[in-house]
Amino acid sequence: MDKYNGWTNYATWRINLEIFDGASPEELLGEMIEVSAENLEDYVEEILFGEAPDGLIKDYASAFVNDVNWQEIADGINDTFKEEIKENL
Repeated sequence: MDKYNGWTNYATWRINLEIFDGASPEELLGEMIEVSAENLEDYVEEILFGEAPDGLIKDYASAFVNDVNWQEIADGINDTFKEEIKENL
């Protein structure tokens, strides 16, 4: 995999940009202290595939999502939120 804009790959960068960029801590964390890679993946799969019919489009989207480095996104979100908390103390 080739790096893309500082992220592991294009899929990771694009999912982070399109879904998580600018999201508030309340939207992503709820009652949690930190987001996890598993929670983020579940969140995106529900958005993208919740009621999507089976077929070629869903298969392509699924293949794209499978390339995402969820841990990298979770780490970035958690780091950002920790910095925001420090700044507000």
